[in-house]
Amino acid sequence: MINGYIALTKPRIISLLLVTALGGLFLASEGFPSPITTLVVLVGGSLAAGGANAINHFLDRDIDKKMSRTSQRPLVSGQVTPIPALLFGIFLNIVAFALLWQMANLLSAFLALIATLFYVFVYTIGLKRTTPQNIVIGGAAGAIPPMVGWAAVTGNILDPSPFLLFAIIFFWTPPHFWALSLILKDDYEQAGIPMLPVVAGVHSTKKQIFAYTWILLVLMIGTVLLAPGLGVIYGVTSISLTIIFIGFTWKLLKQDGIGFAKATYMFSLAYLALLFLAIMVEGSFQ
Repeated sequence: MINGYIALTKPRIISLLLVTALGGLFLASEGFPSPITTLVVLVGGSLAAGGANAINHFLDRDIDKKMSRTSQRPLVSGQVTPIPALLFGIFLNIVAFALLWQMANLLSAFLALIATLFYVFVYTIGLKRTTPQNIVIGGAAGAIPPMVGWAAVTGNILDPSPFLLFAIIFFWTPPHFWALSLILKDDYEQAGIPMLPVVAGVHSTKKQIFAYTWILLVLMIGTVLLAPGLGVIYGVTSISLTIIFIGFTWKLLKQDGIGFAKATYMFSLAYLALLFLAIMVEGSFQ
């Protein structure tokens, strides 16, 4: 049963969110962030994201059993029953809010809560089953963690930097998720989820993925120019990684079928992690 509750939180997804939160922490701290603040953000962020994921399991249990990728999730397999899963998710978010409020500040707590509410109500309930643009808008929830890290240090989000970090993840999410959705197209179609490859087709999705990586390149250049704490290390790393990402999506676009979709998806994960690692390195040298 314990393993079932752990699986509800989707630990692998949380780990990438925490890397982005660390980017916000380092950049706001202009050096190494306080160990206490770092621990609070990592624990509070894990609880909030894990709680949101548990609620997502509760809401999506009907379609999860129709998809091979999700057919062994805890609510589908019977490891955990629905109402306890929902209460578990709510409880984790209450604890996360209290921890961030008391040990960091109220703004960071509210931002973490907003991420959960957006993920649950806007993405999962409002968009996922109704529009192929679901991940474009809904991806905003996953873009909030670096703002939480920034707010935990500064107590405000008045600087352009946290919004630029938000924008990086926001525009990274569609090419990342659409690469995965190419692989899972048949699953989504069977479950009746209007993901872009299901509605617009494989080739159209690949063109959208390619286009978004160019938006990312423009954003990387703009971030170097507008975020005062990001300099040469971040600039060289971010632009180089994005050019490589464009190369991956160009190859995906030009190849027939979806054979290169997995490689593109895997690189997109490494891309975001390395990007925020560069932000941490840059921040630590300020």
